[in-house]
Amino acid sequence: MKRILEGFGVESTEIDFVGFPRLNRYIQPTMTRAAVALIHRHAAILVCRRKKGSRYELKWEFPGGKIEAEETVLSCLKRELMEELNIGIDHVDRIETHVNHYDDGGTVEVTYCFVSDFIGTPENRAFEEIRWVSLEELRTMDILSGNRAFISKLADDDLRTRPGSQWGEG
Repeated sequence: MKRILEGFGVESTEIDFVGFPRLNRYIQPTMTRAAVALIHRHAAILVCRRKKGSRYELKWEFPGGKIEAEETVLSCLKRELMEELNIGIDHVDRIETHVNHYDDGGTVEVTYCFVSDFIGTPENRAFEEIRWVSLEELRTMDILSGNRAFISKLADDDLRTRPGSQWGEG
């Protein structure tokens, strides 16, 4: 049986598992959710450079990644930081969530997690390079475009741990 998407004049005989035409993803695209760590220590921030040949190659970013369906923000961040940098965390100091839009049409809901305490020494397991930088230097780097607005609003005070403001699972 053919179905016509009302108002769009599109015919589709392919129905996905929830009964919506597969073409629906072009009308209402799903948003990717990601958790990233703003790891800071002694007024320095850890940033990572994407590998050459990857999407957004050689752009600087914060470590982290896509939140899987069964994950919380913290469980995602724990997994990603272990995979990418071989470090562990128990909590984050605070979080901020922003929706980032990219020139190629990508839209990502990013949860920025401020992390001042971690277990281990960061080692590069997934990037072209990793580097500790000042906030001033971060603002001059070739960072992913979606992160620029967030970075422009950061202040030195954001890099201080606030007592009693830890987010964790427990």
